[in-house]
Amino acid sequence: MKKPLVIAIDGPAGAGKSTVARALASRLGLDYVDSGATYRAAALKVIESGISPDDEEAVSRLLAGADIQLDTAAVPPRVLLDGRDVTEKLRAPEVTLAAAKVSRLASVRAKLVDFQRSLASGDGVVMEGRDIGTVVFPDAPLKIFLEADPEERARRRWKQEESEGRNPSLEQTAYEIGRRDQLDAERKISPLLAAPDARRIDSTHLTAEEVVERIVGLARERGLIDGSEAGRTPDGGGSSSPRPAG
Repeated sequence: MKKPLVIAIDGPAGAGKSTVARALASRLGLDYVDSGATYRAAALKVIESGISPDDEEAVSRLLAGADIQLDTAAVPPRVLLDGRDVTEKLRAPEVTLAAAKVSRLASVRAKLVDFQRSLASGDGVVMEGRDIGTVVFPDAPLKIFLEADPEERARRRWKQEESEGRNPSLEQTAYEIGRRDQLDAERKISPLLAAPDARRIDSTHLTAEEVVERIVGLARERGLIDGSEAGRTPDGGGSSSPRPAG
């Protein structure tokens, strides 16, 4: 049986991972998974429960029974928490900060990494995050570490926030990205690092389409795809039903 193709895309906030991974998955006819959405859903549950994200024991107990699901058939994919569609709530600044803290907990990572691995089925998956190539899929045949200079990453995230109806200042967005970078780098479990065999791509002066073309070229060079990939229609591919975590 042919193994699903896994393309791992890691990198810091604002490097363009989501845009590139989503476009690449569509181009190659693979599922797209934002691994960070699973941590954001866990963080949202912690916030709604009134528990401090720094209280490891309480967070672990709470999330042991959490029902987190991804509907990868939807376009864009939807995130369900205990049966509720919470996709639109996951980009709030307080969720972002809590997710960075919750993701440092070993019990939380163990639960969600197992779930993320279960999503590599069918033809395969393009999964983006911060430890996909180092922890979730260390044997992925193609690993990308996407980066950009801090000013450009802050500007991109700021524009994304504006497009989603939030109005932070550019200075506040830059501060939040810097804080997230610090938390990711200092995390004892699965800190943000490029896998030794990852191909680094600096997207500072590249469009998303140019980054996708570079990754497609790498996939062809390695014999992972042929030259006839046509992508899938926006409503094609993916799972027919949400996939549960744990």
